[in-house]
Amino acid sequence: MNTMIKLVPVLAALALGGCLSLPAGPAGPQGATGATGDTGATGYTGASGNTGATGRTGAMGSTGASGGTGATGDTGATGYPGAAGATGATGDTGAKGSTGVKGTPGNGTVIVVPAR
Repeated sequence: MNTMIKLVPVLAALALGGCLSLPAGPAGPQGATGATGDTGATGYTGASGNTGATGRTGAMGSTGASGGTGATGDTGATGYPGAAGATGATGDTGAKGSTGVKGTPGNGTVIVVPAR
C-alpha cells in the first residue's frame, strides 16, 4: 500500500508531462558557400611540322554550389469592381380582349320551390 501511494504522483506527473510543449528555438546558422571549382589544366601544344598534332583538352573544374532563392514579394491589392448600369424601363402591356358571349342552356326542366 505504501508503494502505491508513492506511485500515484509519479504516474500523474508523467501523464501531464506529455501535454506540455515549448516554443521553437532560434533559427540555425546559414550554410557555408560552396567552394569554387578548380580550373582545368591547359592542353599540350601539337608538334611542329606540316600539320601539328592536336593538343589534349584540360580537365574540367568542379562547379560551385548554387545560392538560395530569394523570398517572393507581396501581391498588390485588387481594384474595386465598377458600378452596374441601370435597367431599362418595362414597356406597357397591351389591352386584354373581350370574352365571348355565353350560350343559353338547352331545353331543361325548371323546378320552382315555394318559400315557407
